[in-house]
Amino acid sequence: MHTKFHLTRRHILQSSVALAGLSLTGFWAKAAAPVSGGTATLVLASEPPVLTTIAHTAYNSVYVSPKVTEGLLTYDFDLNPKPLLAQEWAISPDGLRYTFHLRPGVKWHDGKPFTSADVAYSIKTIKEIHPRGRNTFLNLTEVETPDELTAIFVLSKPAPYLITALAAAETPIVPKHLYEGTKAAESPVNLAPVGTGPFRFKEWVRGSHLVYERNPDYWDKPRPYLDRLIVRFIPDSAARAIAIETGEIDLAPSTPLPYSDLDRIKTLPHIGFETQGYQYSNSVSRIEFNLEKDFFKDVRVRRAFAHVIDKKVIFNTVNYGYGSINPGPINPKLTKWYVGDLKTYPVDLRAAEALLDEAGYKRGAGGIRAKLTIDYVPSGEGYARGAEYIRQALAKVGIEVTVRSQDFATYTKRIYTDRDFDFAYEGMSNLFDPTVGVQRLYWSQNFRKGVPFSNGAAYSNPKVDALLEASAVEIDPKKRFEQWRDIQRVLVEDLPAIDVASPPEITIYNKRIADHTVGAEGVSGSLAYAYVTSA
Repeated sequence: MHTKFHLTRRHILQSSVALAGLSLTGFWAKAAAPVSGGTATLVLASEPPVLTTIAHTAYNSVYVSPKVTEGLLTYDFDLNPKPLLAQEWAISPDGLRYTFHLRPGVKWHDGKPFTSADVAYSIKTIKEIHPRGRNTFLNLTEVETPDELTAIFVLSKPAPYLITALAAAETPIVPKHLYEGTKAAESPVNLAPVGTGPFRFKEWVRGSHLVYERNPDYWDKPRPYLDRLIVRFIPDSAARAIAIETGEIDLAPSTPLPYSDLDRIKTLPHIGFETQGYQYSNSVSRIEFNLEKDFFKDVRVRRAFAHVIDKKVIFNTVNYGYGSINPGPINPKLTKWYVGDLKTYPVDLRAAEALLDEAGYKRGAGGIRAKLTIDYVPSGEGYARGAEYIRQALAKVGIEVTVRSQDFATYTKRIYTDRDFDFAYEGMSNLFDPTVGVQRLYWSQNFRKGVPFSNGAAYSNPKVDALLEASAVEIDPKKRFEQWRDIQRVLVEDLPAIDVASPPEITIYNKRIADHTVGAEGVSGSLAYAYVTSA
């Protein structure tokens, strides 16, 4: 595993020319000839607030932004970079200069030429206003543009994760001439995007659907193959299921159905399941403790909970056997960083009772040791069901738990701003690199009230901080893996959170559509290669 990553990294450092010289056509070549024409329909459970991700990472925006707005690079299933708007690139041996040679002849949908000035503007803007951009580009000091087709990222310190952070949804390149002089986060272009991508924005009927049409001037002809892409918003899960079953929907990403329906849907002859295409997200379900609460400050209490909560039950009865069980904070699909031989806490109620006694929480009246509230993220039925199981499990050792539900805005404010919670059952994404997706959850400097999806536990461990900070600038892949191995080992001892499972990440699709998942971004990519076998 580590040798492969080392070779890939060395290849990029030395030259990039052979890798970047691959055309997209050569890389994604298929045996069957694609068919041009036709319409495909994608379904989302909720409507995104914006259609570009320059300043927003709201969940469903990542599925629509890359259809219009591209990134410098795309990625294969192993997260190796491939050309997109940048056709060649090189990284200096010290990791402080990233040179991108841009694709010539690319035009924005309004006819203006795409240049390095657009790249410089986009990257600087993302660093200022993007929720993750501030960390991703923390060490960026300048974007040099020596000519119209060259952009050079200049860093003060290495950022070994940066080469993986340049996908369309994560780091979109937007037209400087339409954004400059305005507040990018409030630009009307975010609601009617203009990009370089395979599809042009046509219309947005609020509460109903989006329409994208084929870009006839796309730089990678003959793509896209689809004439039209429709994105429908169907909040009701039963209605989504019917639309998928009846063939109204071609693509349904991120398992948008109740897990209990999946086995039945899988048997339908026109339906397929695709589990690839989520290597860029890598979600993890976890129980996060509020370490500002006296009850959870004692690690013996947290370890007692770990001896009570059976991850296998959540995997089998809540997730219906889909996904995987997680020993630690890294999703097993993030293979370059995953460590499987971590400390575990076998289900042992006697051990849990003893730990709670030692911590001073003995059973009182009615056998109750403590009364707590668990908040679950309102994102799919799995979290509500999981919270209910956790309530039942903890009752066996005298912990009385109330399950609290609320809308997403209230939940986010409660956890990250008001700090008005005991513990939570939530989902977090590892993303494409642990420095971007995992560090935010455990770095003491990332505990900031009002900043969502960060260190909600208020965890602080100087040893972990030092390892996190060192790994963020370490350019030796072997050393960096060792640092992340040590981080994981400490976290399963400290247990600021119990990492439970990787929830199922499945794209449900109509078999009439092909090549919708060709890399790590899956359906959140551009869909330039997708085609319908019968128009």
